[in-house]
Amino acid sequence: MENLRISLMLILVTMGLRNVLAGKVNKHKPWIETSYHGVITENNDTVLLDPPLMALDKDAPVPFAGEICAFKIHGEDAPFEAVVLNKTSGEGLLRASSPIDCELQKEYTFIIQAYDCGSRASGTNWKKSHKAVVHIQVNDVNEFAPTFREPVYKATVTEGKIYDSILQVEAADEDCSPQYSQICNYEIVTPDIPFAIDRSGNIRNTEILSYDKEQQYKIMVTAYDCAQKKATDDVLVRIDVKPVCKPAWQGWNKRVEYEPGTGSKPLFPTMHLEMCDGPVSSIRVTVELQTNHIGKGCDRETYSEKSLQKLCGASSGSTDLLPASSATTNWTATLLTDSGRDSDLIFKFDGRQAAKIPDRVVPKNLTDQFTIATWMKHGSSPGLRAEKETILCNSDKTEMNRHHYAFYVHNCRLVFLLRRDFNQVDTFHPAEYHWKLEQICDKEWHYYVINVEFPVVTLYVDGVTYEPYLVTDDWPIHPSQIDMQLTVGACWQGGEVIKPQFTQYFRGSLAGLTIRPGKIESQKVISCLQACKEGLDINSLESLSQGIKFHFNPSQSTLVMEGDDIEYINQALRKVSYINSRQFPTPGIRRLKTSTTVQCYGEDTCISILDVDAFVVVLQPSEPRITITGMDHFARLDTEFESSDGLVLFPNVRIISTVTKTDLPPQGKAQKHGRQEEIIHNLDYCDILVIGNELNPDQESLQLNRNELHGKHLDATNSTSGISIYGVDTMSNYEQVLRQVRYLNWHSAGIFGRRFRLTCSELNGRYTSNEFNLEVNVLHNSNSMEHVNHMAVQPQYFQAIPHPVMRHNVNSAHSSAIPSAATVVIVVCISSLLLIVVLGIYRIRVARLHSSESGGGAKENQMDWDDSALTITVNPMENYEEPQQANEESDEEEEEEEDELEEDDITSAESDVSDDEEAVTMEGQRDGRRREQLEWDNSTLRY
Repeated sequence: MENLRISLMLILVTMGLRNVLAGKVNKHKPWIETSYHGVITENNDTVLLDPPLMALDKDAPVPFAGEICAFKIHGEDAPFEAVVLNKTSGEGLLRASSPIDCELQKEYTFIIQAYDCGSRASGTNWKKSHKAVVHIQVNDVNEFAPTFREPVYKATVTEGKIYDSILQVEAADEDCSPQYSQICNYEIVTPDIPFAIDRSGNIRNTEILSYDKEQQYKIMVTAYDCAQKKATDDVLVRIDVKPVCKPAWQGWNKRVEYEPGTGSKPLFPTMHLEMCDGPVSSIRVTVELQTNHIGKGCDRETYSEKSLQKLCGASSGSTDLLPASSATTNWTATLLTDSGRDSDLIFKFDGRQAAKIPDRVVPKNLTDQFTIATWMKHGSSPGLRAEKETILCNSDKTEMNRHHYAFYVHNCRLVFLLRRDFNQVDTFHPAEYHWKLEQICDKEWHYYVINVEFPVVTLYVDGVTYEPYLVTDDWPIHPSQIDMQLTVGACWQGGEVIKPQFTQYFRGSLAGLTIRPGKIESQKVISCLQACKEGLDINSLESLSQGIKFHFNPSQSTLVMEGDDIEYINQALRKVSYINSRQFPTPGIRRLKTSTTVQCYGEDTCISILDVDAFVVVLQPSEPRITITGMDHFARLDTEFESSDGLVLFPNVRIISTVTKTDLPPQGKAQKHGRQEEIIHNLDYCDILVIGNELNPDQESLQLNRNELHGKHLDATNSTSGISIYGVDTMSNYEQVLRQVRYLNWHSAGIFGRRFRLTCSELNGRYTSNEFNLEVNVLHNSNSMEHVNHMAVQPQYFQAIPHPVMRHNVNSAHSSAIPSAATVVIVVCISSLLLIVVLGIYRIRVARLHSSESGGGAKENQMDWDDSALTITVNPMENYEEPQQANEESDEEEEEEEDELEEDDITSAESDVSDDEEAVTMEGQRDGRRREQLEWDNSTLRY
């Protein structure tokens, strides 16, 4: 124990001595340089210091006290660290602790200190050196290529000049050092072009540029930094060459597309006049829309002449002398026609054709007031100026060669001849009226109207009145019994010649030649008949400057604008638009010409402006599909045909029109989808034609109450071939009128049916409907019992078809499961024929129903059945085979039952027949084919 105590005391003494010695051993602080300069390359972590990082301690070689244990860096966010490589020598290393980027920071400055290891291994009593300043510079790496500041460079130069600098391109480099960040060179990559570029990026032309040779140059340029690193992407330089400034219109499109139904379309939305800073006093601009090749001079409505007159409110009673050829209007069959212009009927006369108007068509008495109107296109005929060219002539048919009235062209002058009879006037009076107009021989379409209020004659050309420059008098014609001949395209010479013939042929084109006796036409109606549906327009007239004056011609095909300010003229011209009010315009090209006259101060004309030639393309409109639907087959009692009201042929007719709209395909699909869309438009005629033999006027007719046409733009003509309803009106109004057309037959016993065909048209046949065929059969009341018995014997050929009007009652009857006597009473009251049909059905089905009825026969007058409101159609022409005999007991029961019902009910049923009964539809069907119904053959019927 004593020894242990002595050992502990020795240990304590030794430790105390060591502490005293340690305090005496670590007497000095480490020493380092006062400043360091270093270099580091970006994207690297090694720092090259000058002088190298080294710490010394005078306590060396004493362990710990003379050793260097750490270097510490003092500085905010300094991305560096110092490590000790050798504790004894004090050698250290400075390195980056995170990536160094020169573009973010080019140099760093911070403080560093060295620490010794203290007096013992635990590091206690360590000492630190003084603070040394470290300055680090970051060396750049050429990691970025030059890039141009703009994606595209543009410039405009005028031809005929050499430029020192057209434009300057500029590139930049994101490297941080001057060597790598500066652009030292530019180069044009595109070969064989008359341009050069200097070190600063200035581009110049090396030769004179010509607008006619090249209007635009596209140049690719690249850049190099001072280390000769090339730009990754070249830049495009676009240099436009403009001609030497010449006053002209700029910013206009040669082609303008017009979509039908879109209203007005601006023609010059960005157009402006370049005047090259020349002073002007006034500007006059004329815009012309050239539509002479469209129809009759422009896009007009192409309805028939009668329909147009009705639409414009013209007086009734006009006679169309140049109608479309048909069975009743065949005098135009030999004339040359040009019907390829939007269904517009045009007749061409080449000096060899003419037409005689039948006497039944010619107005017998023109009276002192009448109107002649026509469309005419005529040009001069070299070498034939002395010859008359007759448009219309009424002359003696035989014996003599007197002209009673005539309308002709002579030496490009228009002449109207009117010779009165002695019984009308007996003195010298005006007879020839002469007009000299440019329009007569300009080879363009014009609308001519002659209003006669004898002795005053007024000529209208395109709605403008013209007085005759010469009027000559003549004596009246002596009365005679000679017939007259009215002709078109020439004059008839029937007397004073060996062989009657045409003479004074017309050379030109005519359309819509009409004559109306007893009335003259108003200027309002004349303007409506010749009005163009297309023309020029100005959007927002109120926004035009007060300094702009403008004027349209009557057809709005020419617009003249005047002003003294170029900018006001530009603004006004941008408002000029094309408009076409037709729902289905004529597609094609319309030429557009803009001419300009500029006046300078003190001069008449100082600057010449080239005309602008463009064109409007009217696109093809969507073609409508007109569809007529309704009941196309039914039968009625003969009493309805013979009644005073007749039979309504189209009670539920429906007219609709659809167009195909093409939808854009969904993304990723190439196929377009079409859909039908219903549209509303007018019709101009609907014809009801009799199929087969024409109507016999002694026993049948088609009738339409004229009152149905009141308040509508419609009229109608009736003949043994059918009814024609015409006039420009809505489809709804046509439906209303068609539903009132009736067929009457006073002797229906001799017929078994009639067939009719209904067709409708828009734009004079340009768009026509489907052919809707209607078959009407006659049910002869005297044979109704034979019908029933025949049906009872042949049940397998029946087909029950609900009447369209009674379909609701049929459904109601089927929905009820309890039969009643009221059902039989209602059926009997509706029609005796319906009762007879019911008896036939009952007779057929009584055997089957008798076994299933439970008390239904307890009441004499009640019948249990399903098809109370069904109609039965039987074809009497069917060659029926002998049916198999039914069960004898069932036959006897049927006959007994039928005899009782016939005795009790037939008389009362016949007394209930009236003109107001519901019609019963009868339709026979065998093997899926419809046949005509004839008289019953009752020789084989059994009772």
